[in-house]
Amino acid sequence: MTDLAKQPDTATSETFADRLLGASIPARDARLRLVRLDDTLAEILAAHNYPPAIRHVLAEALVIAALVGGLIGEGEDAGDDGGAGQMTIQAQTKAGVVKLLVCDYRQGALRGYADFDAEGLAELGANPSLAALFGEGFLAITFDVPERGGRYQGIVPLEGDSLAEACERYFQQSEQVPTMVRIAVRAEGTRTLAAGLLAQHLPDGEVGRERLHVRQNFPEWEHVQVMASSIRHEELLEEDISLEALVWRLFHEEEEVRVFPGAALSRGCRCSVEHYESVLGRFPEAEKAEMHDENGDILVDCAFCSKVLAIAV
Repeated sequence: MTDLAKQPDTATSETFADRLLGASIPARDARLRLVRLDDTLAEILAAHNYPPAIRHVLAEALVIAALVGGLIGEGEDAGDDGGAGQMTIQAQTKAGVVKLLVCDYRQGALRGYADFDAEGLAELGANPSLAALFGEGFLAITFDVPERGGRYQGIVPLEGDSLAEACERYFQQSEQVPTMVRIAVRAEGTRTLAAGLLAQHLPDGEVGRERLHVRQNFPEWEHVQVMASSIRHEELLEEDISLEALVWRLFHEEEEVRVFPGAALSRGCRCSVEHYESVLGRFPEAEKAEMHDENGDILVDCAFCSKVLAIAV
């Protein structure tokens, strides 16, 4: 953990892409998570030939998955790999062209997939709105953390202009934790770069006090929110600026800002022959026989990585 009481030494500040950075502002009862996705995002998007609009919204969802998933284990106490557990984001629709969008995070491993109506998407033009993409949709965020009592889920409507807004609404409604999320995505030819910042009031800061949402004035959080909101998309995506330097730019006037490295990120599809053999081994023999192809194998198609595995069971 590093204390940013003075401007960080750029020679030792190494957090640029594909690794989470955590920070806390003790005097403000606030925490931050920052991330910039580059190679990891490229690997995930390369699994399918997504059109630009789908690449953009899936990139945004993957940034959110990294930021929110990075909260598991609280960073400072969890070590470089974060806490054990999994966080899943799932967006579904009733009348939108995106049928399903799902991302998950587990100890630095990210994966994501989007299923969509290609013909319907083509009719929407170059820059479709969130409402056009998802229609009457909802966003479900699920935490599966055994050490915290298991699985719990919150669901909010997909309203507003971005998935980031829906994520903020989830924390406000499901956890009553004031949260600000900023996401930036940029396409450069076939390359997509995405980054994000999450600022959050620390739940521990409310122990013994009224919750923020029932109080009229909470200047400490309002200050953090205003400062964090001032970050520009160009700054988040600037590859030559470390994430530590971004924290310094925003909060260098604070008496104390603590930063700590989060998990290194990678494409984390967990499909394997061994995994599917274990899953299929639970099926009755009669059901497995119906799944066999002419070669006696069961073909399993992984939507996340676009692989087809032949399982001999």
